[in-house]
Amino acid sequence: MTGVPHLLLIGIGNEFRGDDRVGLEIVRSLKKQAPVFLEVREASGEGATLMEMWKDADAVILVDAVRSGQPPGTIFRLDPNARPIPTKFFSYSTHTFGVAEAVEMARALGRLPGQMIIYGIEGAFFNMGIDLSDEIKKAAGKAAQMILDDVRDITGQMSHRDRHG
Repeated sequence: MTGVPHLLLIGIGNEFRGDDRVGLEIVRSLKKQAPVFLEVREASGEGATLMEMWKDADAVILVDAVRSGQPPGTIFRLDPNARPIPTKFFSYSTHTFGVAEAVEMARALGRLPGQMIIYGIEGAFFNMGIDLSDEIKKAAGKAAQMILDDVRDITGQMSHRDRHG
């Protein structure tokens, strides 16, 4: 690989469905402090759109709200290159072809980015409304820091590969 790696951060969510907007909030906060080589995008979570967004990226970090039955604010860090993504996490979504399905379709087609990390933040409510719950606000700050740490790790690995082939 030569040149600057294409790193992509995608925040997923619905602006008007309570805690579902957490992915959008996190990427908006990170956009202000992101390194210039990190492309920051927002998405609704529709699977085909996600696959199109990440098709040319060397590494992708997705962040979205999840519903798994864990306490609100629980942060999950998933590596889809290591194991399939539990579809139940994204079951609240209105998309029948959403995040988990896009990841598994990309895997089947050999189009999964070389590095991918998915952050899921357990939501408390997904009803119409614009405010994040308190637990999710706290988790969003912690997840943002974890994402920045991952960006540093990924760029360090990529620059090491560039130097050492």
